[in-house]
Amino acid sequence: MTVALAAACAGWPAALAAQGPAPLTLTRRQAVDTALARNPALTAAREEIAQARAREVQNTAFPDPDLSADVTGETSLAHPGTNSGSDLGIGLDVPFPTKFLLRHRVSHADVASARYAYEQLRQQTAAQTAQAYDAVLVALRHQADLEDGRQLAQQFLDKTRTRYAQGSVARLDVIKAQVDYAQAENALIANGRDLANGRAALNRLLGRLLGAAIEPADTLAVPPALPALAQLDSIALGARPELASLQSQRAGARAATSLAKEYWLPDLGLSVSENLVPGAPTTYTTAVGFSFPLFFWNHQGGEVAEASHHERELDATYRDLEAQVDEDVRTTYATAATALEQTVYLRDQLVPEARQAYTIASTSYGLGGSSALEVLDARRTLLDAESQYAEALGAANDARADLERAIGMPLDSIPAGGSQ
Repeated sequence: MTVALAAACAGWPAALAAQGPAPLTLTRRQAVDTALARNPALTAAREEIAQARAREVQNTAFPDPDLSADVTGETSLAHPGTNSGSDLGIGLDVPFPTKFLLRHRVSHADVASARYAYEQLRQQTAAQTAQAYDAVLVALRHQADLEDGRQLAQQFLDKTRTRYAQGSVARLDVIKAQVDYAQAENALIANGRDLANGRAALNRLLGRLLGAAIEPADTLAVPPALPALAQLDSIALGARPELASLQSQRAGARAATSLAKEYWLPDLGLSVSENLVPGAPTTYTTAVGFSFPLFFWNHQGGEVAEASHHERELDATYRDLEAQVDEDVRTTYATAATALEQTVYLRDQLVPEARQAYTIASTSYGLGGSSALEVLDARRTLLDAESQYAEALGAANDARADLERAIGMPLDSIPAGGSQ
């Protein structure tokens, strides 16, 4: 083995270590599924559901019994042994049976509301993850376009130097070409920052280290046509978890109002005591008691009034939320439809025309026809068109993800019922 080969072999472990672990490669669907399984905010929401269930158990639990003991007939507090008798007792407060049922309904509504809040957070997380994934795709698309632009700038610089050597252009054209190439390099450097930030944001949503290596497996593509607005609006009113949560809260509020109105139903208190007197037979004392709502106006103007007003508050909030959901669907639909239309136009019209204009200007310049300014202007126009197209692709996919959040379900799961 030669010295050079031995040195190369010795350097392999260091080279492999420098490369680091292989990046995690995910499709958009896999990224969303991973976020729904590992996002810390969703973990916290699941714990809130568990807390609501624990409160339900606590609110509907049967009261614990009371134990009591006393001594009587003591001649002095300092001489407890001088007592002439003692009592041992156990007591239990028994709420009116219907109150158990109503408390269960109120607590069950709280649990359901927590579940719907969790479902809403899942939909928001899915939309945010899809948008973060698309942000990485947009940055990669910009990187590819900028690398092509740098290559075009290099080709133009080479042509300018050749023509300058032939004496057909001035030195100023060479300087302009060099500046143009430097600007292409600088744009690539700036895009590297956007790509790093996009990967960090995606890793955060996936519950990973922000600096972990990650690569998208999908590419940016024009999304399919949207279903009809009326169909999506109808779906949203039945699928949005915020509306379902308010419906559950309204049911709980009705049960809370009924519970507050049962203040006049007495809670029964039962107790049994054993009376111990030295030298006398053991006797027992049984007591029964219940509360009597003598000052009923306090209950009517207090908990009953509060519960009734809360019920009406939720009714008004539900009507307002229905309007908000309708507006949200219409707004996000308009955004998605416009973004899709712009993307198709850029793909079919602007980008091909800008590319053709640059090809003509570059070819003419190589033949000694066009000026350097015409070529530079055509190249900037092409880069701007490609940049607009990449941004439009990202905006169209982001708008589609936001529309899925607005209707409460993926668009792919909606049966075909007409498109627009």
